[in-house]
Amino acid sequence: MSEARERLLDTATRLFYAEGIHTVGIDRIIAEAGIAKATFYRHFKTKDDLVVAYLVREYARQRAAFQAVPGEGVDSIVGIFERLGELSCKPGFRGCPFLNAAVEFPDSKHAVRQVVEDYRSWFRELMTDRLRTAGFGEAEDAARALLLTRDGVAVSGGVGDGETVRIGVRTALSHIGK
Repeated sequence: MSEARERLLDTATRLFYAEGIHTVGIDRIIAEAGIAKATFYRHFKTKDDLVVAYLVREYARQRAAFQAVPGEGVDSIVGIFERLGELSCKPGFRGCPFLNAAVEFPDSKHAVRQVVEDYRSWFRELMTDRLRTAGFGEAEDAARALLLTRDGVAVSGGVGDGETVRIGVRTALSHIGK
């Protein structure tokens, strides 16, 4: 990846996450990244292409982080949710970048929404696989409940409700295996 593309993505990631996708214009990203407009358009045809690249990059980052959580089965799920709970209570946390993007792009056929759906499907499949490893017969349904819990952690953490995050994660995880 070129240095200019990397700077564009770093700048877009910071601004999109902190302020929202639609509120940040291309000119601002270009200025803060310190590149020429022609350079931007060499790397991205449109702002939507940049948004998709931002989400694809975040997807890869989260995938690597979750797959690196130690343990198998339920132990790894507990580790993932404990980590999510910790992150969502830190200063600067503004929710899930995928849920935030989905709100800003309501058309389910839009390329941005396709990345969001790919991420959510991947997370659900990760939970399903780990639940099956732990011997769950209803792994798909439990994985959907865990996806809903993940979404709740992101929303509650994003609005600064750390107590709900802590209690919610603890409660949800106490039901795994029952």
